[in-house]
Amino acid sequence: MASPETGVLAARARALAVLRIRSTALAVALLPAAVAVVLFAGRASGHFGAGAGWDLARWIAGSLAVLSLLLATLVALVVARARPALSPSVPISEKSAPDLYRLVRDLADRLDVPAPSAIALTPDCDSWLEDRTHRAHGPPRRGTGAARGAARRTPEAPVLVIGSPFLWWMRVAELRALLAPVVAGTGPSAHPDIAAARRFIRGLDAAVAVAARARGPLRALPLRFVGRVARLLLRAGREHATIMERAVAAAASERAQTVDYGLRIVAQEQVGLAYAGWDRLLTRVALPAWRMGRWPSRLDAGVVSALTELSRRDRLANGFASRLGERPACDLLEEPGAIDRAASLLAARLFHGGPAEPGPDWSPVGWGQYPEEVVDRKWRLEAARLHRVLDNLPATALPAAPPTPAAPAPDPASAPHLSYARSSPRTPADRSPVDHHPAGDRPGGAPSAGRPDDRPAAPAPGPTLARVIDRLAQDERAGDLVAARLGAEVEREEREEAARQAARGGSAQDDTVGVAWGDGMVAEGGLPLFPLQPPRTGRELLADHVTAMVCCAAVDTAGAAPGLDWLDGPALLVDGARRADFGRPVLSLVDDGDAEPLRGWLTTVGVRPEKPVRLV
Repeated sequence: MASPETGVLAARARALAVLRIRSTALAVALLPAAVAVVLFAGRASGHFGAGAGWDLARWIAGSLAVLSLLLATLVALVVARARPALSPSVPISEKSAPDLYRLVRDLADRLDVPAPSAIALTPDCDSWLEDRTHRAHGPPRRGTGAARGAARRTPEAPVLVIGSPFLWWMRVAELRALLAPVVAGTGPSAHPDIAAARRFIRGLDAAVAVAARARGPLRALPLRFVGRVARLLLRAGREHATIMERAVAAAASERAQTVDYGLRIVAQEQVGLAYAGWDRLLTRVALPAWRMGRWPSRLDAGVVSALTELSRRDRLANGFASRLGERPACDLLEEPGAIDRAASLLAARLFHGGPAEPGPDWSPVGWGQYPEEVVDRKWRLEAARLHRVLDNLPATALPAAPPTPAAPAPDPASAPHLSYARSSPRTPADRSPVDHHPAGDRPGGAPSAGRPDDRPAAPAPGPTLARVIDRLAQDERAGDLVAARLGAEVEREEREEAARQAARGGSAQDDTVGVAWGDGMVAEGGLPLFPLQPPRTGRELLADHVTAMVCCAAVDTAGAAPGLDWLDGPALLVDGARRADFGRPVLSLVDDGDAEPLRGWLTTVGVRPEKPVRLV
């Protein structure tokens, strides 16, 4: 087994190879100047002749020397001044987490390495060290002395970035074991040669990013040259840098073998479980809220519930929930709620592209209010969009609903325009089934109370599930047309939301919640940086909207209720139990135009599709 010192020596050898590439590039840039100096010095000393040919050579060499020096200075300035990309994170001060800082410092002492300079949290299931010094080897400050010179030569310790789900799901001992190999990496990071090689690579990478963002001919032309030179140097040092980082990781891992080795295996198992639960929580639970302008403010606390549910359902994860009786790592924070809120807002920005600050159209929501304020509202917004698309279809696009003996289908041209938008806050009475027609104005001219239950009811011209089912079941072309219109409608709304975000500024630094947002991390065209899901197809959108309409009808006519499933997101609760068995009947209607499976499910649950539903 190789020792940590062996790994550091291997990393140092590769770091020196990277630095030799830098020295070679500098030598190439200085070569024309050296030739010019030799020619002019030879003329002054009389060693070279004074003919026209020698004069021409001297002027050519001098011109090339000036040009090469100017270009080399340009490249050096851009590389030195370009700020490398930083991972967006929530900085944690020592005052807000003294126990966490104490744990990390004790771990560094056990590993005999420098302690990280600071700690930050990121909404991701990963942990790493990040060097956030941008201008090393700068001009010395006032004062002299060996101590000040030694401090200036010693690289600043990197920042320890910890995945926020780890703090809420893992126990204190598991977190310490997980961070051991990460903290051990501060030892190689303190080596001057390795630190210099890393600064050189990060500077080149930042220069490439600066050149890619350049706009305008006066800036684009010189920066394009800088970008090409930086890419050339990166290609030359890529292999050496890769091997250097592998050697550093191997040395850190070997050094951490002496700290909680057995517990590290358990901690690594928890990493995989945390990643699975975090991904489900973001895509199934957080994303529906983000799309409607709400952001769950306790995502990290929610991941504990999601992983506990996953442990209950998955036999491979069985038993992991039994460790929840131990002290959680989030107890190392003084105010875990405030940190969770900041990390949750940062997650919304990273994965969805929300604004940097809460506002009227971007407000937090707690888990207790999630079913009512997100699930129910999401269903009704999608149902309203579906009916809006149906209302806007040309009269010849879809066949009219067949007349029934009880009530002939009304003429769409003569039917009054009904608005189902609600601008006032909802009350508990609004949760009951709502009939938007007065007793004397209902289709058929008779009150519903006087109609026998076994008498077939005509689909109302308003927002009813029966109208949707009849439209999609009568003609296969109807589904394609409605799906296309829904896709266009959703795309239009997303463009408008992106324009609103751009108008709000979308600054890269969030001072309100203390989020570190490094230059170079802003995606082209704005946020989000890491979209969770690809765009949905028209058929997927249609299935989602029909599902929302089914849930609205179940809530308004069958006494169902919106609920939250920690792994699957919005859920329909019937008699307190989750019902998810209507997905296949909905797909039969959307894909094949077969409405019988869905009608059978509605009859079983007691949903009345002919009754109007409340839209938002």
